[in-house]
Amino acid sequence: MKNVKLKDVKRVWHLIDAKNKVLGRLSTEVVNILMGKNKNYYTPYLDAGDYVVIINAKEITLTGDKNKQKKYYRHSGYPGGLYIKSASQIRSDSPEKLLRHSIRGMLPKTRLGKIMIKKLFVYPQSDHPHESMFKNQQS
Repeated sequence: MKNVKLKDVKRVWHLIDAKNKVLGRLSTEVVNILMGKNKNYYTPYLDAGDYVVIINAKEITLTGDKNKQKKYYRHSGYPGGLYIKSASQIRSDSPEKLLRHSIRGMLPKTRLGKIMIKKLFVYPQSDHPHESMFKNQQS
């Protein structure tokens, strides 16, 4: 295809099991799907990506000692308002935030990136409400 239009893009649903997968490697795989780089008509200025459902996010692995050493920073905007959490603390609170943060950091920082991240669905266990999308896709 030479000139791809948004109406020509075919969207597919991908189900990815994060059990025993490394965070960074899984994130790059998902970003390529969300951006549409796995398709032969990839265009940087067009949202040609697919939908991605990630299950078992609580069982994702971090290499080395990153579980304790990797820090995530937030600031409230007020003096002394710096909040620091380790990866193990975030994993215990909400494990899907680790994946979402990693994937969001690899997407473009534009309006197009905000559209792409909306096609990502992350769940801590193996149950998810998108079963019907996969059944419709196979028939």
